[in-house]
Amino acid sequence: MPPTLPAFRYHPDPVATGNVKPADTACACCGEVRGYVYTSAVYGPDGLCGRLCPWCIASGAAASKFDCLFSDERRLRRAKLPRAVVLEVTRKTPGFTAWQGSAWEACCGDACEFHGDATREQVAAIADDALDRHLARWGWDREYWSRYLEQYQPANGQSLFRFVCRHCRQPTFALDLA
Repeated sequence: MPPTLPAFRYHPDPVATGNVKPADTACACCGEVRGYVYTSAVYGPDGLCGRLCPWCIASGAAASKFDCLFSDERRLRRAKLPRAVVLEVTRKTPGFTAWQGSAWEACCGDACEFHGDATREQVAAIADDALDRHLARWGWDREYWSRYLEQYQPANGQSLFRFVCRHCRQPTFALDLA
């Protein structure tokens, strides 16, 4: 039985989101076979996807050894988050794969938790002020939203990634269109 995965404050269940998977692959950083590998975006040297263990990501060893990031830090820097938070999210937290880059959401002066593709039910529940905020951010009107909602399928080239604020617990959604 594989060991218990390290805890990631900003990505609470990387196995459920599909960004860490069971595998019998030796980690390119520590050389150990630990039963899991990270399978998403690595911003750095080629060939690391599917070859890093979650433990080397959590410790920062992989980011340090390969001078790589696991998510884009620009949105977090623009949100003026503390440098320690930006470093934890981008260098010590499994990222996610997105067509348009893995931009991490922020709220209440902190990075949000990543919860993967939003379900149809979660997307349909976006309403009122939250819907208005998201539509304004995406440059969409309600008519376009209605059409999008009718056709929405998670992980189908038109994903909405669900993030949850660690403080106010409000969800926010990041658009990813193929």
